[in-house]
Amino acid sequence: MNRYSEIKNKTKREIVLLKGRPCAYGKCSFCDYIEDNSKDMILNHRINESVLLNITGKYGVLEVINSGNIFELPKKTLKMIKDIIEQKNIHTLFFEAHWMYRKKINEMRQFFEIKTIVKTGLESFHQEFREETLNKGFFHEDIKELKKYYDSVCLMVGIKGQDRKMIEEDIRLAMENFDHFTVNVFVNNTTRIEADENLISWFQKEYQWLENEQKCDVLWSNTDFGVGD
Repeated sequence: MNRYSEIKNKTKREIVLLKGRPCAYGKCSFCDYIEDNSKDMILNHRINESVLLNITGKYGVLEVINSGNIFELPKKTLKMIKDIIEQKNIHTLFFEAHWMYRKKINEMRQFFEIKTIVKTGLESFHQEFREETLNKGFFHEDIKELKKYYDSVCLMVGIKGQDRKMIEEDIRLAMENFDHFTVNVFVNNTTRIEADENLISWFQKEYQWLENEQKCDVLWSNTDFGVGD
C-alpha cells in the first residue's frame, strides 16, 4: 500500500496515509476503508514513522489521513507530525475528524499551532439519505453549526438511493458555504452499498468542470490522491 504521495494541482500538498486504532465511530454503511487499522499502537507508530520520514515540506502544506480520525493516531505519531511541521516549515495542515469529535477539534488545532483545514466526511447534506442509507451519525441542526467546527466537507456521489437533484444540491451547498470541499465518486467495495453507474456517468459529464474549480478536490477514483490501494 502506498502511504505517501503529493497532490500537485490546486492546493499543492504532501499527503500521508497513516495507521491508527479502529475508527471510534465505525458505523458508516458504505465504508470498508476502516479495516486499515490495528489495536497495536506500537506497530502503528512504527509504520507511521517510516511514512512520515518521506515528508520534505516542499509545499509548506501537509495532509494527514488515516482509516478513521486523526484522534485515533498514536500519541507518538502526533508528536512526530508536530516536530516535522516545525522542522520542515510547514504552515498549513489538513486533517479529518468525524462529527463525534467536534468538541475536541480545537484541542487538536491548538496542539499543532499552525493553520489547520479540518475536513469531515459528511457525504451529503441530505439528512434522510445520509443517515438512513449511509448511517453517518451527523445530527447537526444546520450548516451554520457544521461550519462552527469544520472548514471542509467531503461529499460522496454515485450511490444507489441518491438522485441527480440531491447531488446538485450537495455541490451547490458546498460551493456556497465552504472554501474547500472534496467530492468522491463511490467505488464498489465489500459492503452492501452499491454504485449507481448511470448516476456516476451523468455526474462525470455534468460536473467535469469541478476539475478546474480551485476550492474542490474531485476524486474520480478513490486512489486519485495517490495513497491507498
